[in-house]
Amino acid sequence: MPETFAARFAAVRKARGPLVWGLDPSGALLEDWGLGDTPDGLDRFADLVVPVAAATIGLVKPQSAFYERHGWRGMRTLARLAAAAREAGLLVILDVKRGDVGSTNDAYAQAYLGDDAPFAADAITVSPYLGLGAMGAFVTRAYQTGRGLLVVTRSSNPEGRAIQAARSERDTVEETLLRDIGLLNATLAPGTVGPIGAVVAPSTQLPALALADMNGLFLAPGVGAQGYTPADVAQTFAACPDRVMPSASRSLLAAGPDPARLRDTVAALAAQFH
Repeated sequence: MPETFAARFAAVRKARGPLVWGLDPSGALLEDWGLGDTPDGLDRFADLVVPVAAATIGLVKPQSAFYERHGWRGMRTLARLAAAAREAGLLVILDVKRGDVGSTNDAYAQAYLGDDAPFAADAITVSPYLGLGAMGAFVTRAYQTGRGLLVVTRSSNPEGRAIQAARSERDTVEETLLRDIGLLNATLAPGTVGPIGAVVAPSTQLPALALADMNGLFLAPGVGAQGYTPADVAQTFAACPDRVMPSASRSLLAAGPDPARLRDTVAALAAQFH
């Protein structure tokens, strides 16, 4: 079996810390950086941020939508950025939030998971609301190729609470997802950290979740611009601090486009988690 995403993350965390830099080139950001909101500007963005990331941290998370909006050239840039980042030793979490059923999920899995994938990433985000059981193609391919899945469980946007906190006779939706992910990981990787993780916002204002029982990694979005802090991350994931990947995007990108200032800003936040 190939080395797992969890094992690669553990090595990166030890060497460079757990911070994930969200590489989200909105139109406004490209204009603010003086690059232009065009496919050429997007290319220049990719060429600028990958060396900065490689010099400071161990993980990046491009949000696919910001590349897709530029059409086929934007998707080419995304593939090139992901390949360059991985070649530079970075782990790439591709934020795509895909999720469907049957052969559609199989096609998505082929697109993102595995060395032969055109948009090869170390892990991807997926949406579970057509049913975790419908994600078998994702689970199988992630397990077989040493990749990770990060299932959106508790998102960082307040609009998600109505669904995520909805309660059945036994548990809330988010509690059910964490329990079912834990059962999957126990089957796939008994006694160790499994390939299926969860996206969980680091909120200290919401009910606590049984995170340690899931035996997977956690992506903690919303650090910085969305108001979450390193202290929120530490408190939320106190039961499993070695398995959390805190993520910040806009608050770090605001320091650009000067590479030295970007490096200093990213390194300063990374030091708070190391």
